[in-house]
Amino acid sequence: MSGKITRISGAVISAEGLEDPKMNNIVNVGEKKLIGEIVKIIGDQAIIQVYEEVSGLRVGEPVEDTGSRLSVELGPGLIGSIFDGIQRPLDKLLQKSGDFIQSGINAEPLDRKKKWHFLAKVKQGAQLEEGQEIGEVQETSLVKHKILVPPGISGKVLNVKSGDFTLDDTIAVVENNGKKTEIKMVQKWPVRQARPVKEKLPPVIPLITGQRVIDTFFPVAKGGTASIPGPFGSGKTVVSHQLARWSDADIIVYVGAGERGNEMTEILTSFPDLKDPKTGEPLMDRTILIANTSNMPVTGREASIYTGVTIAEYFRDMGYSVALMADSTSRWAEALREISQRLEEMPGEEGYPAYLSKRISEFYEMAGRCRLLNGKIGSITLIGAVSPPGGDISEPVSQNTLRATRVFWALDASLANSRHFPAINWLNSYSLYLEQLDGWYRENIADDWPGLRDGMIALLQREAEINEIVQLVGYDAISEKDKLVLDIAKAIREAFLQQNAFDEVDTFSSIKKQYLMLKAIQRLNDVESSLVEGGATVEQLQSTDVKQRLFRFKFVKEEEVESYSKELMKLIDGLSKSKPKEGART
Repeated sequence: MSGKITRISGAVISAEGLEDPKMNNIVNVGEKKLIGEIVKIIGDQAIIQVYEEVSGLRVGEPVEDTGSRLSVELGPGLIGSIFDGIQRPLDKLLQKSGDFIQSGINAEPLDRKKKWHFLAKVKQGAQLEEGQEIGEVQETSLVKHKILVPPGISGKVLNVKSGDFTLDDTIAVVENNGKKTEIKMVQKWPVRQARPVKEKLPPVIPLITGQRVIDTFFPVAKGGTASIPGPFGSGKTVVSHQLARWSDADIIVYVGAGERGNEMTEILTSFPDLKDPKTGEPLMDRTILIANTSNMPVTGREASIYTGVTIAEYFRDMGYSVALMADSTSRWAEALREISQRLEEMPGEEGYPAYLSKRISEFYEMAGRCRLLNGKIGSITLIGAVSPPGGDISEPVSQNTLRATRVFWALDASLANSRHFPAINWLNSYSLYLEQLDGWYRENIADDWPGLRDGMIALLQREAEINEIVQLVGYDAISEKDKLVLDIAKAIREAFLQQNAFDEVDTFSSIKKQYLMLKAIQRLNDVESSLVEGGATVEQLQSTDVKQRLFRFKFVKEEEVESYSKELMKLIDGLSKSKPKEGART
């Protein structure tokens, strides 16, 4: 039995006459069968948020309850695709409706006609448990798509076969207590329901991003959470792009929630040409894009975050490390606010719904390094960009995000204006994973990594203190020791922290290269400190060749890093053997 529309308020409509409506059920709204979701029930009235443009919708048009919840299709074909917030493939919508998405246009998320080569990994008679691997499909050059027993299903394999199949073909039949279940390569999962795991594990492995300020000073763990708040123009989107391009996660899910269309266009045009630093294969071969731009319906923007997390959980269940970038959660929160106002809910701080904190916390709690149902280990790392109005992080979205995340990359407009990128302020940022990750760095990089990092941070903090004194008494009035601190801190800032995302070499730095760069700065500090204690002045110690070679280190290719480091170390050590020239300048 279908109902009918009784009220329209933007993307939120009221309907009556639905038989036994349930929360979060999907309904078809109006003559065009627009996709909507029941978000509130008052008596015999069902309040529905519509995920499409509602222009032209009239009171009295029919509403049909599908009886199912908002779900995503999971299976081969996800990698390399771009979807909107409710997993409609944008390339297929383009073919159907042109450059602008028309109301009522829909398309299957995954290609039902394409055949995939399935290789079975179990035999007839085997006993399968939920989450166990049945077989695999080589989806792209970088991803083996593992076909798993869906949660809630287990039993004895009656039939399984390898070969070329479409997503709707049956690849295995499982029997449990006389009940037979057909297993296909595609499954559906509600976006607002978390996929089950056995247990969450401590985050003890860093997500290597190739960005020096992040990997060295403020690392995020695999399975961890991070936020990137910053004002307009400070580089949030570029940082998110860099993490998506160069992080060592197996799978990247990039959610553009409410961002400008030209920014998503940049991703679509640049990613196919970018190569994975480890394999040389296209980065799109491990990337999924979800684009719900600022000119798309806000309800789809609200759903886009959950769509992205559900897809990330699916690949995590295969044992992969997944990184999800949400750009930006502020636009997502604005969608929550608009929907809440149309639902006539009591507003909280700055008009946001009272449950904003709960929703943000629920989102970041989906992160984690987990032991899966099949015994393997997978992880989801969640990184959310925040766009506070005017750069004021005291507003509700930023504050609730800080409470929910453990890494804070504070973007600074003054750094961005001085052309220092990434514009992450080293004095305001922090990572609560440092102690948990130090064991990994000691084991895989060097025993002295934590001490080396802490020494560099201490120098930068000391520089800030000295600069305050300099503003009062002038540079000439401070001691030579303090002048040396300013000189070395400048080297840390400009030779190490500053990184050019558009330079083909400097855009990515391996951990090994980062360590050797820091060792060179430390050695320079030790040698020059010794000379200053012996009576030399900072002005006398200025060596153009050493400093220039130190600043050129960031542009050295990975295969030449070791030899360059040895030559630079010899030059630095040579400073202690040569007598400083009186009045030498850079």
